Amino acid sequence: MSDSSTLPPARLRPEAELARDALSAPVLARAARLARWAGPDTRVDAGGGLVEKQLPAAAEQLGLGGDDAAAHASEAWRIAVDTGLVEITDEEAGTVTAGEDLALLTGGSPQDVLGVWLTALEAVLADASVPDLDDLVDAMAEGGEVDLSSLDWDPDAESEFLDGVLGNLYLLTVGEDGPGDAPVPLPALAASVIVPSDMGEPSNEVLEQVSDAMMRLDDQFRLLEPVGLVEYQPVDEALMADADEEPAAPVDDADVTRYGMVRLTPLGLYGLRARLLDAGFEAPAVGDLTDKGADALLDGTAPFPPAAAHAETELWLAGRSPLDAARELLAAARGSDPGAPLRRLRCQQALSLVGAEAEPALREVLDDAELGGLARVWLTEHGARDVPAPPQEMVFWLTIDTVAAQLAAEGNSEELRALVEGLARQHSGFFDTVWRVEHPATPDVLEAMGRLHPDKKVAKEARKAAFKARSQQGG
Repeated sequence: MSDSSTLPPARLRPEAELARDALSAPVLARAARLARWAGPDTRVDAGGGLVEKQLPAAAEQLGLGGDDAAAHASEAWRIAVDTGLVEITDEEAGTVTAGEDLALLTGGSPQDVLGVWLTALEAVLADASVPDLDDLVDAMAEGGEVDLSSLDWDPDAESEFLDGVLGNLYLLTVGEDGPGDAPVPLPALAASVIVPSDMGEPSNEVLEQVSDAMMRLDDQFRLLEPVGLVEYQPVDEALMADADEEPAAPVDDADVTRYGMVRLTPLGLYGLRARLLDAGFEAPAVGDLTDKGADALLDGTAPFPPAAAHAETELWLAGRSPLDAARELLAAARGSDPGAPLRRLRCQQALSLVGAEAEPALREVLDDAELGGLARVWLTEHGARDVPAPPQEMVFWLTIDTVAAQLAAEGNSEELRALVEGLARQHSGFFDTVWRVEHPATPDVLEAMGRLHPDKKVAKEARKAAFKARSQQGG
């Protein structure tokens, strides 16, 4: 995933709702509870962790029991320190006080709360990239240092691997062709970062790498669920049992859910988008353009999938009168630059959401060479009377503009192929006329038609017309 490309826009929940989710996430809720519990008698060690004798009381405060209670309490305390909910006042004496950020959880804005949660998320993500503690202990060298070579663990590579997985999960969540809110099978997510995109049938070696990645991700997602990033159904323990052990109950080998299922929560979507933005990615959210001008709307939604562009446009229109919006959109749609055809397509799609009150704005541009064609289409579709017939040059200009916009939006899609076939079939002598159209995209559109049309004779006519058009334009 390149940080220079624009990602599909995310549909975020309101910040107030996300802040409530953050406050109820077990990791942050436990850290806040310990921060409020801490007092003058609380003591920490040189690393800022609770001294061992106070861990039972901290665990009791959190309502934790069992063998892991002290460890969970220690983790909650570390998050409290990392997020600024607790501050160490005297390192030598090991005393603490409530941090300034603790008050934000009750008296701050939703953005303040989410800022604290994002800090907690970073701490948990760092933990998720660290090997199991038992492995660390076994790898301790005689000098008390960790021998990373014996662990076969590269911290940077491990962090990059997890970031890649989370990036793919984000793309699957925001992409219109992905599962959206539906959970993603863990094997598919692991394969998305292991199996090369151009590989047909994965080799046994690659499949083994996917299996190993699944087991790593199973541990990592178990850690990430309590911070509210994901909802996770772990890998069935029976799958990890020894081959000679009998399963406790009959199992269905065809049930993909046994291999783990993960879903990004609305809070997790917010958190990953924030991280992507910090990393320099273009990660828009639906609603970002609401207070911008029509030029920003048309350019900004140009790379959006159709449903996201529709949602963004509806929000933009909601804050404007139909007539004012139509005039602003039409003015922004003008231009002869390479992005202009797609702007006009987005303009036409936006105007389809505007009611009859916008009719005066469309009539004002009937004689405009760039906008007269789409204005006539809109007026006709809305049942307007006395719509003048377009001159032939306007019809052909609009045809070139429409195909250029479709090329920019979809590339060589099946829909565009069908459009090209229809144009060549419906207009007798189409290529003898269309090469003369004074539109900057005429040569490129005709070359695309020659590439897309399945009939070799028609394709050859298109290529000849493209050569004439390019010669006419001095290309």
